[in-house]
Amino acid sequence: MANQTLTRGSNITAPTQFLEVGNQRYAYRRFGEGAGLPLLCVQHFTGTLDNWDPAVADVLATGRDVILFDNAGVGRSSGMVPNTVAGMATHAMAFLDGLKLKTCDVLGYSLGGMVAQEMAHNRPSIFRRMILVGTAPRGGEDIMHLDKPSVAKYLNDPTLQGYAVLQKIFFAPSASSQAAGGEFIKRLSQRKGDLEPPSGQAVAGAQMAAFREWERYTGERFAGLKSIRQPTLVANGVHDEMIPVRNSYWLTENLPNAVLLVYPDSGHGSLFQFHESFTRQASAFLTSDSSFAGF
Repeated sequence: MANQTLTRGSNITAPTQFLEVGNQRYAYRRFGEGAGLPLLCVQHFTGTLDNWDPAVADVLATGRDVILFDNAGVGRSSGMVPNTVAGMATHAMAFLDGLKLKTCDVLGYSLGGMVAQEMAHNRPSIFRRMILVGTAPRGGEDIMHLDKPSVAKYLNDPTLQGYAVLQKIFFAPSASSQAAGGEFIKRLSQRKGDLEPPSGQAVAGAQMAAFREWERYTGERFAGLKSIRQPTLVANGVHDEMIPVRNSYWLTENLPNAVLLVYPDSGHGSLFQFHESFTRQASAFLTSDSSFAGF
């Protein structure tokens, strides 16, 4: 059974809780207040609960419960990391079922956005509204090819350790974007205890396999998006080197009910660089009564 304690406040201080579903244990944090539907946040490649920026998660929690979630094998969640997005989606749905949530909203970031799409495709009732950031549709291109020079030069730099790598690969090379990356790292570093173990090669390897499988498709390209009818807000940075912005255009072109935000002077971490704008837009989208995503 889950410890269903609701902590009003912040990802800096919210305790990590654990939900047992069969033989699987999922680590999560839940905090916030307000009348809105709970917002499930599904994380990026190798990211854990600790990688959610409080400048995003805490602001969104002012109108609703925010639920941060570590999929199987990540952080302190038990089990093996699935090597397909479909496998990750199965675990995420089991987690929501364990919380007795029949429907919620979702913020899927990067890999998490792919998981959210798969969940919506397999069980349309699971989400009311979707926010997809820095992600790609099935059949997208250049999804997390970390061996390309623009990314590899930072990943292979021994002087960059821990969060310092994220500053380089999540933010554009400009001075302004790198400065925003420095502020992002400071915010992540505010949490001092009850931390998740960092992801190792086992996590990275399985998730990379999932990216490669997600790039493949059969039949008509992007056809699966037609069945995802939830109002959807798509966002990305114009200089995203990890999942290029053209993937966000394809999402918006093929989802029946989507709008697109593209941030200037930013990369994969656009939602963190422009956190004030992003949370304002996301909050307006989540609270709108309109059935159309254009809120």
